Amino acid sequence: MPVHRRALWFICLAAAMVLAGCASKPPAPSAKKAARAPALETPEDTERRIAAYAHYATGLHYDLNNQPTAALEEYIQAAQANPGYEPLALEVARRLLREKQPERAIETLKPVAAHANSTGAVDAWLGLAYAQAGQTNAAIAANKAAIKKLPTHLAAYQNLSSLYLQTAQTNLALQTLANAARQKNGDAEFYIGLSGLYTRFGELNVISNNVALTNAIKLLDRAAKTETSDPVALVRLADGYMFHGVPEKAETVYARVLKDHPDLPGVREKLTDIYLKSGDRAKASAQLDALLRNNPTDAQLYVVAGTVAIQSTNYTRAEEMFDTALKLRPELEPLYYELAGLKLTLRKPEEALQLMERARRRFKVGFPIEFYTGVAHGMAERYTLALKHLTSAELMAKTSDPARLTAGFYFQLGSTAERAKDYEAAERYFRQALALKPDDAETLNYLGYMWAERGTNLNEAREFIEKAVKLEPENAAFLDSMAWVLFKLNKPAEALPWMEKAIAHSKTDPDGTLFDHLGDILAALGQTKKAKEAWMKALSIEKTPEIEAKLKEATGESKP
Repeated sequence: MPVHRRALWFICLAAAMVLAGCASKPPAPSAKKAARAPALETPEDTERRIAAYAHYATGLHYDLNNQPTAALEEYIQAAQANPGYEPLALEVARRLLREKQPERAIETLKPVAAHANSTGAVDAWLGLAYAQAGQTNAAIAANKAAIKKLPTHLAAYQNLSSLYLQTAQTNLALQTLANAARQKNGDAEFYIGLSGLYTRFGELNVISNNVALTNAIKLLDRAAKTETSDPVALVRLADGYMFHGVPEKAETVYARVLKDHPDLPGVREKLTDIYLKSGDRAKASAQLDALLRNNPTDAQLYVVAGTVAIQSTNYTRAEEMFDTALKLRPELEPLYYELAGLKLTLRKPEEALQLMERARRRFKVGFPIEFYTGVAHGMAERYTLALKHLTSAELMAKTSDPARLTAGFYFQLGSTAERAKDYEAAERYFRQALALKPDDAETLNYLGYMWAERGTNLNEAREFIEKAVKLEPENAAFLDSMAWVLFKLNKPAEALPWMEKAIAHSKTDPDGTLFDHLGDILAALGQTKKAKEAWMKALSIEKTPEIEAKLKEATGESKP
């Protein structure tokens, strides 16, 4: 036998098996009918069945040889010869409707729908064909027939309600949805799909959004009660809850899916998103860890995990996550700056500088590189070098991105200039910061204290510090500044209660400077014994030559 004829023979055999074994089965007979002998096939029936096999086999042959048009013609003849085989008729209808041939689809489906064993699926497709052909009344009748045969056939309700809306019969469209919602034997997919229909009606303003939302969630709850184990349906159910703003119910469903199907794509990501939005960072981190185990080369996951760690103030983990992400994706420029900020938070200025050098070699030097380089040098107490990079960052921002020149940036510049002992520049930068944010307590205090420490501009210094204290009345540093400026104004008696208040608010974090200032104030008031006690307390916290010298002078040890 030639090869091509042998192949066709096998196709015919397969077709015969498919058409014989997969034909639609009638409902189970009643006890009364079961006693009757089955009807014998007539010669005409046999002839039609054989013809159907032949056409179906030829159609398969054409399909295998990439001849879809010829295949479709054969399938049509097969379906017409054997109207009792629904799956073939439905596939033919699908192809015909896709080819915009609704009349031929109707011609194919009508005898199948009239068959004794026909199900509602055929009527629903027939309704689609009538609708595409513009025969609205026939389409409505076909979908009604489908619902009568299959009361939980979602597509029929969808088609019928859509037809009613198109013909301005809104009440009937709503009644169709209500009838569907009354069905008690639907599966999860039926109720989930119906929930989506209510949502669609809300979007079209057929019903109010509140009514749509209420009904949609009720139907999702009914879907949840079907206790389906289908992971696809469960994910759709959880997605529906998320869409309608019920994340706590979505979480329960996603978690259930994850328990039974831990490798199902997308579920952990959705759970992680829920935990992030709800602020449950511990659970979010747990999901991210699992995602990272399954996707160890996904840089974006490490970025998200790092961000969550920052929100949890776990800066060490955040640093580890960002470090790994950068190794995987060294071209991600913003990540260099996020990581540099983390390293500075962790007091690792040299590592931050190394990171900025890498960025400098890879990218065009701009504000972020100069800014983080400047801050890192400042943290390493190289203040002159820090000031150089920060002023460079300022010039770059002025020409390309003025929005970066915030009050916080000028505070950084001012504090760096002060440490570099460029007091004139420091005052200028602090005033620029206050021009942008007049009520910034930190800047008001810093500038006021700088003047007080140097004994200059004391009246304005007092004014600024008073504003800072009013904004944060329990800030020990601000209270100390208030005491110190009064001391510098030669008002030690007024300064003392402020100093005592500052110390009272710093008991959990003792500061030697505060006790040093207290000693100076007490000495100015002639209370030498108490002054020595204060300086001794300061030395117990932090030894400095200046305080040791004061103590020696007070005890007379410095005299010849």
